[in-house]
Formats: sequence, C-alpha cells, structure tokens
Amino acid sequence: MTVALMWEARAVPGRGEELLAWVQEQRLDGPPLRRETFRAPQDRVLVITWWDAPYDAELPELPEPDGELVTRAVHRWRFEAVGQSLSL
Repeated sequence: MTVALMWEARAVPGRGEELLAWVQEQRLDGPPLRRETFRAPQDRVLVITWWDAPYDAELPELPEPDGELVTRAVHRWRFEAVGQSLSL
C-alpha cells in the first residue's frame, strides 16, 4: 500500500523563503519513496512524502518549525492511494 503524508505550514509574512529553506534542510529517518516540496501565495509551504507502508504505520514526519517562523501550527494529513490516473 502507498501512504502519502502531507505537511503544510504558513510562514510569518515575508518569511516564506526562510520557511522553504528550513523545510528543505529537514531530513527524515529513512527515505520515502518520493518527496515533493511546493510553495504558494501567502508564504505557504507544502511537503508530500510517499511511503510503501500500511495506512496506520508509524512513519517519520517533518517537525514543527520554530514558532517565530510560522503563523500557526503545521497542518498534517495522511492519505492512502486508491488508484492511479494516466494523463491525457
């Protein structure tokens, strides 16, 4: 089974690049199948990691950044893959 972990944080205004650099420096205990990092307006950073594991497996996750870097606690979600679509 493939499990995807999503981690999303919003930086203090004007500190989005600093949050992006911070998250790119973070290492996980064990490599995921895949890891992607995204950014969006309002200084948001999103990281998605994919793991070959049962849905309820204990998996390494990115930590919370320093409270002075973000406007709120990190949002986290866990999903399981249910199929694959082909691009047209």
